Amino acid sequence: MKLIFTLFLALCAAVHFSAQMVSGIILDEDSNPLSAVLVFNAKTEQREFTNTKGEFSIGAFPNQELRFVRKGYERSSKVMNQSDFATPFTITLNRNTAEIEEVKITYQPTGNLEKDLKNYSDAKPVAKLKAETAKYIRADSAPEVLAPKPGEFVQPVGPGFTVGAADNQWDDVDFMQFLIEYLGQEFFIEDLKLKPTEIQPFIYYIFRNFDRKDVLFRGNVTTADISRFINESHKKLELYRKNLPNDPPKKRRRSFF
Repeated sequence: MKLIFTLFLALCAAVHFSAQMVSGIILDEDSNPLSAVLVFNAKTEQREFTNTKGEFSIGAFPNQELRFVRKGYERSSKVMNQSDFATPFTITLNRNTAEIEEVKITYQPTGNLEKDLKNYSDAKPVAKLKAETAKYIRADSAPEVLAPKPGEFVQPVGPGFTVGAADNQWDDVDFMQFLIEYLGQEFFIEDLKLKPTEIQPFIYYIFRNFDRKDVLFRGNVTTADISRFINESHKKLELYRKNLPNDPPKKRRRSFF
């Protein structure tokens, strides 16, 4: 009887002292949801990221401080109080003005709309880059890209059926968008030396042999997932440049003889 009472007290203590889940949404100055925002518990060092809707959930106790960090925005923090655990709260991040370069106006408007637009439009390299990127995004994928690789499983065409499996919160497009927003195009263009039109194909190339089931299922990315992707990107960059396959290793069949 004494043992049962002791176990009961231990269970009550565990329930009392276990971290509660707090949730919220992070917006920018224009009330748009911000994805890829790092939510950091300063006490427990737990880290989570907001999803594409700006939503997050993280464990915390009252009086613990949560910090919110995203590149290009001023950092924010909030000390948890009991009411924060009852309903989701909203955090607004302001753009970091220190990172906005000063613009010097060297051209004075003349009133001639056609002439003024030529001087205020994007520089030729920037305009060309935007046009090429937009053209690439709108273009259909080449048949050779969509075609299955040798030995690759091809889903039969048919009505199909479900067995009650839970739906994923994300698909590969959501995950790809998150990576581009969080890492920034600088990672792909400056660090990996990729062309803007190579970013999406390269990410899908990494995905071919990248375990992401948990990421897609929960619609959330951990710092460990980010580290794995960065490591795989550097490791597989040369293979991608040489147009070599990045297929998962084939499972060996067990032999009973």
